[in-house]
Amino acid sequence: MERIAVYPGSFDPIHLGHVDVIERAAKLFDTLIVAVFVNTSKTPLFSESERLQMVHESIKHIANVSVEQSNDLLVRYAQKRGVNAIVRGLRAVLDFDYEFQIALMNKKMAPDLETIFILTGEKYSYLSSTLIKELASYGAELKNLVPDQVESALHEKFYRNRGSV
Repeated sequence: MERIAVYPGSFDPIHLGHVDVIERAAKLFDTLIVAVFVNTSKTPLFSESERLQMVHESIKHIANVSVEQSNDLLVRYAQKRGVNAIVRGLRAVLDFDYEFQIALMNKKMAPDLETIFILTGEKYSYLSSTLIKELASYGAELKNLVPDQVESALHEKFYRNRGSV
């Protein structure tokens, strides 16, 4: 039986902490799907298509990883795609509390679906997409925080937005 996992997120934008988790999770599964989801509680900086493109470009070096988009409930999406496990990255204790609640709810809705937690590498433990966007809004250097194409997209987005104000 093929081991298939999904790593869901809004990836607005993807950063090197995400890439670290993806590279490590890809070693554990035959197929890893990075699923760009719409989070209705967030207002994204980048469109779905922009996020899909940035994720694809950031992980194209990993052979057994694909990128998809979904607006569905994660559990339903996973069941439709034949997924065995959900991968979640953890940065800190605060992440665990939230992720633990979600994992328990997912388990209640889909008892055969496992959640696998991967600790983010120490050098990325402080990264969040929110922090990245804030730094970018001030024109800060983002090297070693995001893939090169994401840095360019962020600077373009904020430069264009500053120019229109």
